[in-house]
Amino acid sequence: MDLKYTDAKPSDAERAAVDELLGPAPTGWEGGERDVADLRWAKGGHEARDRRDLLLPALHAVNDRVGWLSEGALDYICRRLTVPPAEAYGVATFYAMFSLRPRPATVLHVCTDIACAARGSKRVTESLTSRLGPAGTPAGGAVWQESPCLGLCERAPAALVIRAGEVPEGGAGTTPTAAVVAPATPDALLLAVRDPGRAAPEPPPVAAVPQAGRPGLVLLRRVGTADPSDLDDYRAHGGYTALRNAFALGPAGVIREVSDSGLLGRGGAAFPTGRKWQATASQPVRTRYLVCNADESEPGTFKDRVLMEGDPYALIEAMTIAGYAVGAHRGYLYLRGEYPRALARLTHAAERARTRGLLGDDVLGHGYAFDIEIRRGAGAYICGEETAIFNSIEGHRGEPRTKPPFPVEQGLFGRPTAVNNVETLVNVLPVLEHGAAAYAATGTPSSTGTKLFCVAGTVGRPGVFEVPFGATLRDLLDLAGGVPPGLRAVLLGGAAGGFLRPDELDVPLTFEGARAAGATLGSGVVLVLDDTVDLPRILIRVAEFFRDESCGQCVPCRVGTVRQEEALHRIADLRGAAAAADVALLREVGQVMRDASICGLGQTAWNAVESAIDRLGAYE
Repeated sequence: MDLKYTDAKPSDAERAAVDELLGPAPTGWEGGERDVADLRWAKGGHEARDRRDLLLPALHAVNDRVGWLSEGALDYICRRLTVPPAEAYGVATFYAMFSLRPRPATVLHVCTDIACAARGSKRVTESLTSRLGPAGTPAGGAVWQESPCLGLCERAPAALVIRAGEVPEGGAGTTPTAAVVAPATPDALLLAVRDPGRAAPEPPPVAAVPQAGRPGLVLLRRVGTADPSDLDDYRAHGGYTALRNAFALGPAGVIREVSDSGLLGRGGAAFPTGRKWQATASQPVRTRYLVCNADESEPGTFKDRVLMEGDPYALIEAMTIAGYAVGAHRGYLYLRGEYPRALARLTHAAERARTRGLLGDDVLGHGYAFDIEIRRGAGAYICGEETAIFNSIEGHRGEPRTKPPFPVEQGLFGRPTAVNNVETLVNVLPVLEHGAAAYAATGTPSSTGTKLFCVAGTVGRPGVFEVPFGATLRDLLDLAGGVPPGLRAVLLGGAAGGFLRPDELDVPLTFEGARAAGATLGSGVVLVLDDTVDLPRILIRVAEFFRDESCGQCVPCRVGTVRQEEALHRIADLRGAAAAADVALLREVGQVMRDASICGLGQTAWNAVESAIDRLGAYE
């Protein structure tokens, strides 16, 4: 594809998709370089060059409509947004869900990541290869491809079928059809490829919560008991009590309560939430932003998906409270592109909140203006890093930024920004409903409250479980059906986490307990592996994941993840002295990635492999 403006023209469907998002171009405008600066928005009167942040939504609009991004469509988007074509090309090729080559309207994403691999995804892909051809081969109006984790681990192996929206006469297009097939079987997948609308209906979010309805739940208490589409039902179950209490406390009071509660971030870093909010609120800049990190892409993680699908109003309320506390008037909810049902639920919840005065220019009549914009990711694990989210929203490649400056000082659009993940934000509700002291009474002094864990793999009852901090790993596995016979290991914290042995199940599930055990809670992944699982193949899949997801910005990660994968392939069937040289190389490469990578991806890419070698005796 030429990396400068071209004479390629978009199709009518592609032009309509872009114009529906951006508003129609002025009459007679052709997008030439001389008159592009004169283009003004049909909505709001802003100059086009000020809205580069709409590049990712525009790419989604075309991809949703026709299934891929043609040269003419990309050129039209670039002219409308005054984005250099080379830069737009770099953005479009950054994300796995976009294609710049023609492909069928139906794309079957088959998860082959660690949770699905432990449940037989290889058999599924082998069957698809024999019946439809190798991955990437168009067949019967569809194409299938291997996918990293889809966040459907409780029903592994899983797949997601996406069919581009058909364009009826008149040019108005529909949204794409998305069907989840989990657990995935070859016959069910072929049926879904032929007609996604006939795929088995997706079970309600409560199906992923084995504890649903039990007393004592805090974060999951409404999942399965309140209608996620009904604002009145949400309020009948205690919704918006926390926001009213927040207005009574004032911004400083809210931050004080959150600080006194001891709430630590649930995304993996465990940073004190109150300290982050205070640092953002104290910046001498009027414009501030709130960003909810809902790009839940750590393999084995699906807790945020369950919260968003099963209790969407809780996240809307929590974001409003956070925005009020830090002095932000706009929040961005950055959502995984692979979560179509969460998108629908959250979009509906935000619209209903707006019509009822719970979002907008005067929230609950208190004179506070706050609104939320949902931005979809498009398949890039690295965008879970807080500064990579900023670049993605702003219309750049989702590459992490060097820190300092930190987000609380200079974040989204160069303004002070508080970034929290879904679980962290939802924890704010019980803090303000019952008070900091009551919240801190649960858990341990250093790890307060409850924690959501995503239990998957070879267990009897996979799903999202809520336990107070301080419960042991054995307690958690008992809730999930008990310790399976032939237990080989438990991967705690996901692909960026570490393995625990069967004799380490009594480790307390706290931030400090995990650290003392040489592990990490990370995002709450608990992947159980019995002796039927080929551990070296799991490690290879972990290495493949990090190689694929590295943004390539820094040499230690870009080269190190490749070398790590190569070494693991070489020693997949070797042990002892035959593997010693490559194990030594792995240690050296891993240490360099940990010490010199720009962001957490490269810094943690060696963790699981290291723990498998040192704790499980892999390759001995």
